[in-house]
Amino acid sequence: MGIWIELGIFFVAIAFGIWQLRDVKKTQAQRRARERAEAASSSSENSVDAPDT
Repeated sequence: MGIWIELGIFFVAIAFGIWQLRDVKKTQAQRRARERAEAASSSSENSVDAPDT
């Protein structure tokens, strides 16, 4: 009987870990998208401010 309790706890811990990894990947994707948007806006600002030669 005790092995089933231990297995249940193990599977709950594995499920929690997978859930956390999913959240981390989603947050990383959001951060990369925000950094890309900031880089694009700063590069477009630089091209507008650059003098014509």
